[in-house]
Amino acid sequence: MQSSQILAARAVQQVLRGTTLPVALAAVAEEGALTPAVRGFVHELAYGTLRHWGTLRALFEALSTRPAGDPLLPPLVAVALYQLQHTRQPPFAVVDQAVQAAAEAIHPAVKGFVNALLRRFLREKDALLAKVAVDPVARYSYPAWWINRLRADEPEIWAALLEAGNTRPPLTLRVNGRQTTRAAFLETLGDAVVAATAVGDDGVIIESPQPVSTLPGFADGWFSVQDVSAQWAAPLLDARDGMRVLDACAAPGGKTTHILERAAVSLLALDSDAARLARVEENLKRLRLDSPQVVCRLADAAQPDAWWDGQAFERILLDAPCSASGVVRRHPDAKWLRRPADIAALARTQAGMLEALWPLLAPGGKLLYATCSLFRVENEAVIAAFCGRHHKALHEVPAFVTDILHRGGQLLPSDAATGHNQDGLYYAILHKRI
Repeated sequence: MQSSQILAARAVQQVLRGTTLPVALAAVAEEGALTPAVRGFVHELAYGTLRHWGTLRALFEALSTRPAGDPLLPPLVAVALYQLQHTRQPPFAVVDQAVQAAAEAIHPAVKGFVNALLRRFLREKDALLAKVAVDPVARYSYPAWWINRLRADEPEIWAALLEAGNTRPPLTLRVNGRQTTRAAFLETLGDAVVAATAVGDDGVIIESPQPVSTLPGFADGWFSVQDVSAQWAAPLLDARDGMRVLDACAAPGGKTTHILERAAVSLLALDSDAARLARVEENLKRLRLDSPQVVCRLADAAQPDAWWDGQAFERILLDAPCSASGVVRRHPDAKWLRRPADIAALARTQAGMLEALWPLLAPGGKLLYATCSLFRVENEAVIAAFCGRHHKALHEVPAFVTDILHRGGQLLPSDAATGHNQDGLYYAILHKRI
C-alpha cells in the first residue's frame, strides 16, 4: 500500500487540476484497501495541505533550487511541509517518510533533493515564512482575486475572515428533538466518555472529532451533523404545523430534516442531483422523519413548470448554489477551484432561482434566501436587486442573538475562541405582501 503522504499528494494534485476534493480522495482510496485510520489520516493531510496551499507552494518555490520536474513533487513536498508546520509528528519521521515517498512515487534520484529541502526548512523556518509572507497569496493562502474581493467587501475585517477560513472546523451536531433532548444526549455522551459542549439552541460540539457513526444514538436518529450557522435556517423560516413548505435545493438534507423536527408540515424537497437527493432520503429515514407528507423529487428548482402542481407554498427555503466562500474551512478545495468569473455566474443563477420561485409563494408567505458565501455580490446585491424588481417583496434582516458574530444577515466565520465557532452563512427573509 502506498504511503499516506503519496495518497494525500495525489489528491491535492487532482484538485489543482480541477477535481473536487471528495472525488479526488475517493479516487486515491481505490488505489488500496485503506483502514479507517489510514483513510482519516490521508484526509487530514489533504485537507490541511489545501487549506494552506498558498503558503506551502510559496515555501516550495523559495526552497527549490531547480524546476520541479515531476508535477507530483510540489504537492508531495507541500504535504510534508504541512506536517512539519501544523502537526505534532516528529520532524525526523516526517522527513524520512517524505524522502521514501518521493523515491517510491517519483524516482529514487530525488531522495537527496527532498531531504535537503525539508531539512533546510527546519533550519530556516522563521526566515522562510517571513520571506514568503510578503506575498498576500502566501500570507493568507487564498487566490489574489479572492483576497481582493473580500477586502473590498469587508475592509475592516477581511484579514480576520481569511484567517478564520484556514482554521479546523469543529464537529457540530444538531439534536433531533423528536427523538431525544439535548440534555439527555449530552448525558449519554458523558457516559460514553465523549467530551461535548452545548452550542446554540439545539447544537452540540464534539471536542475530539470522530466518525459520527461511532457516537451513541446515531443509528436511532438522535442527531445530525450540521454547523451551528446552518442551524439558524429552520427557525428563521418559521414553518408551522400544517403549512405547505418547499425546500428548493435540499441535499444533503440538514435543513430539510430540521424543518421537520420543528413542525408537522407538508414538505417537498427538491434537488437536481440524484445521488445527493438519495442522501436526503437516507437522512429522513435515519432520523425517522419520512412520511407521506414528505416528498423528495429529482428536479431543477429553477424550472417549476416541470414539477410544480400549481398549489402555492406558505414557506420556501432557497439554499442557493454559491461560491462556498463562507465554508472554506470545511471545503478548502473551493479556494483553488473557483475562478473570478464563477462568482458573477453564480449571482445570475441565484437571481434566476429567486425569480422562478417567487410566483410559487403564497401572499403573506415567507421565502428564506440562504447562501454559504461571504461575497456581497451573491448576498446583499442579489436581494437588493430582487426587491427593486418586486414591490411586494419585503426584505427582513434576521435578528441574531448578540453574542453571534454577524453583520446584518451575514454570519461571520469564527473559531474555537468564540462561543459559536460558526461558518459564514448569509440569510435574508423575504415576505410577500398581501
